[in-house]
Formats: sequence, structure tokens, C-alpha cells
Amino acid sequence: MSINYDIDSNGVLEVVMDNPPVNALGIADTDQLATIFESVAKNLDVKVAILTAVGKGFCAGVDIKEIENLPSNEGILRINKSCFDAFASVYECAVPVIVAVNDFCLGSGVGLAGAADIVIAAEGAQFGLPEVDNGALGALTHLTRLVPQQRARQMLYTCETAGAEELKGYGSVYEVVSPERLLTFAREIAMKIVSKPSKTIRAAKESANGIELVNIRNSYRFEQGFTYELNLAGEGEKARQAFIDGKRIT
Repeated sequence: MSINYDIDSNGVLEVVMDNPPVNALGIADTDQLATIFESVAKNLDVKVAILTAVGKGFCAGVDIKEIENLPSNEGILRINKSCFDAFASVYECAVPVIVAVNDFCLGSGVGLAGAADIVIAAEGAQFGLPEVDNGALGALTHLTRLVPQQRARQMLYTCETAGAEELKGYGSVYEVVSPERLLTFAREIAMKIVSKPSKTIRAAKESANGIELVNIRNSYRFEQGFTYELNLAGEGEKARQAFIDGKRIT
């Protein structure tokens, strides 16, 4: 199983991504994330959620090999739809979502972290969008919830990453802790939320989303339109094949 989840007796939903070697998310994995977080709306036993990963890093993005192995435009269409649903499911989850980033957080990892309510990270964790190198666009919407607008653009154009310590300075990462303490710290925050009235917390989450100035569904969908165009123009396939071949397009 690439996605494991459990609800403890306190009402804490823990979702763990486990897809070695780098937690690249395939279409089925991303669809499952959406299903899990969407189900919280009808499960009143859940009071807060934690999303994290085990292994080498939090998430290296989508499974590029899977996309390239599917015929014609099927891969890009399916992964874009599953990412759209997964990011929205985290953002619109009926309870607060805490993301615990254990190492690199790239591409769709940024989409998940940027959609969350609270982000904590292990020391040395790196956040970034390598989309330009992959002939695609997307999740700048979510990156701008983590870093300021101009910094986000610079990261988009250059594919450079930003460290957890930098994001803590912006206030988008709540705390940077040792890797050994990451999940423990996430659970401590979760228990503070569990101690509050559940109905009020759910109302607070809906209220917080309702007053946000940017509609992340519309914004991300706009970005995805350019990914479709780049794919039709052949740029996406060239970049994906270069990745598979271990080459870099310039």
C-alpha cells in the first residue's frame, strides 16, 4: 500500500504516504488521498488530520514514468485531475489538516502542503516546484501560500528550492524540528485541536476557507490549462522522456 491511514481513539486521522524510493505519487495514490480526506465530511468521529510520509522524503511529485507509459494524453489528463482533487480535498477537508514534512517536498508535495492548515517540517527539509524542468506548470497557487509572491515566481522560473527554516521566517511553516520529533510534534498540535469543541472547529475551518482571498480551485485549474497546452505542444513529453533518460532539457 502506498497510502496508509488510521483514526485513533482521540479522533486523529493519520495519513501516511509510503511509496519508495522517493514517495512519487501515482494516479491511484493521489485519487486515494482525495477519497480519504473527502470522507471526513461525513465522519464526525474525526476531529483533526495529520498527513505525513515515511522513507526518503515527503513527496518528490507525481510519478513521471507512469504518465509517460500511458497512451497519448491519458497520463497527463488523469494525473492533473487526481492532483486537482487531492489538493482540494486537503484544503476543503472538514477538519484542520496538519502536514508534517520529513524531507524534500516537491511538485505535488507542495500542492499538498500548501493546501494544508498547519505545516511543520524537519530540519533541512526543502520545498520546491521543478515543474518548468518537467515541461509542466501547477501548484504555484499552493506555493504562494508558503512563500511570498516574488519568491514563489523566482522558485518557479529557476526550479530552486527554499528551506524549511526560510519558510518558518515567513510564518507558513509553524515549527522546524528534528526528524525524530516530527510526528510527535504533529500529534501534540493535533491534541490541542482535539481538546476544542469539534463542531466549532469544523465551523472555524469552513469559515477560514470562506474568507480566503484566492479561490485555490480556480487558480490551480488555470495553471493546469497551461500544462495541457505544453503537453499538446510536445514540451511535456520531451521533458518527461529526458527525466526517464536521466538527461536535462535546456
